Amino acid sequence: MTLETVGVMVVEHCAIRVTTEDTMALRSFGKDPETNGDHCPTVWLDDDKGEFVFQGWKADDALQAQCLATGPIPDSEAVVRLPVRMAQQIREALDAAERAAVR
Repeated sequence: MTLETVGVMVVEHCAIRVTTEDTMALRSFGKDPETNGDHCPTVWLDDDKGEFVFQGWKADDALQAQCLATGPIPDSEAVVRLPVRMAQQIREALDAAERAAVR
C-alpha cells in the first residue's frame, strides 16, 4: 500500500489480489469520504480486465423505472448510485485507466 500526496489531499492506493479461477488485480481508489468506512460506495479499477468496479447504493424502484425507459437491465447487471462527492475517486480511476491504456 502506498500513500501519495495529490495537492493537499492524501490519496491511498492499494493493490488487492484476489485468487479465484480468474486472478483479478484490483486497485482501490477510495470510499465515499462522508461515510464511516463501513457499508459505503467504493471505486476500484480492475487492471487485468480493463474495467471499473463500483460498489454503490442499490437503485430504488423509481430509479430502476427511469433507467428502464432507455432499455432493459439484464439479470447480469445492476443500477447503483454513487454520490457526486466521489468525483475525485472516480476521476483518479479514470486517469489511471487511461495511463494504463497508453502503455
